[in-house]
Amino acid sequence: MKVALVGATGLVGTRMLEVLAERNFPVTELFPVASSRSIGRKINFQGKEWTVMCAEDAIAARPDLALFSAGGETSRELAPEFAAVGTRVVDNSSYWRMDPTKKLVIPEINGDLLEKEDMIIANPNCSTIQMLLPLFLLHREFKIKRIVVSTYQSVTGTGYKAIKQMNEERAGAEWGEYDAVYPYPIDQNILPHIDSFLETGYTKEEMKMVNETRKIFNDDSIAVSPTTVRVPVQGGHSESVNLEFEKDFTMEQVRELIAAMPGVIIQDDPANNIYPMPLFAWGKDEVFVGRIRRDPSVKYGINLWCVADNLRKGAATNAIQIAEKLLEKGFLPR
Repeated sequence: MKVALVGATGLVGTRMLEVLAERNFPVTELFPVASSRSIGRKINFQGKEWTVMCAEDAIAARPDLALFSAGGETSRELAPEFAAVGTRVVDNSSYWRMDPTKKLVIPEINGDLLEKEDMIIANPNCSTIQMLLPLFLLHREFKIKRIVVSTYQSVTGTGYKAIKQMNEERAGAEWGEYDAVYPYPIDQNILPHIDSFLETGYTKEEMKMVNETRKIFNDDSIAVSPTTVRVPVQGGHSESVNLEFEKDFTMEQVRELIAAMPGVIIQDDPANNIYPMPLFAWGKDEVFVGRIRRDPSVKYGINLWCVADNLRKGAATNAIQIAEKLLEKGFLPR
């Protein structure tokens, strides 16, 4: 299979290469695409060297699949050009997610909705993916009325420059002595600010969680109240999630349903200090869930804590699982 990787030199792009290799995805030719400053650079994949090229050359090669992780403007411009030559696009940017003509897919939840006509498929936001995976069976069984979520998102969600900023600060650099991607220092700090602010006081990142939840669950009645926060952690996002259901439940039922969801692992033994942490989720594809407990402040509510590697299941792995679903359905060549 001929595969283009748009954004091949970025954090998510490099993870996509790792995941493609780990999952033995049937790549026969790779077309790495990046910005003009990276053209000509060599990338190692499957024991071979591949040369970074411009998008025009990759489109001319008519790949079967294009994996995008290069930002919304790049996706807006180039995804239709790839689709026009018969390439199926899986896009990790936010650009196509709320387009009513495009599917927004977490394969374990709604991958079966993919159809032959779907040429551009959207990959959800990392925080949405890790929240909805453990919630899906609970929603199906007890109907979620309201979600209150606070995220604790690592600097890798911003990219290489954010890691560099945090490391410069940890090395003792003073504010103003280095290129900063955040408006304040991130080391020894917490920023309640991810993406730009809207007139409502919410950020675009927060509204992604609201809108994507409703689209993926196909339920506009779910109320979602998010606060997204950047923390000085290099890898892995964490979330505190409060749920209110329409129906009654037992805690045994809750645990059974969370555990039954593919790609979810329960780590919940507080007596022995066992709970999910980014320290141990880093480099893994699962969503880890713990601190599962009844919420005494509402009639039918629970709290939980979930952690996942935002570059893998939150981005690269989910995108490649979408490609695997396309392959399974016969929409990609074997």
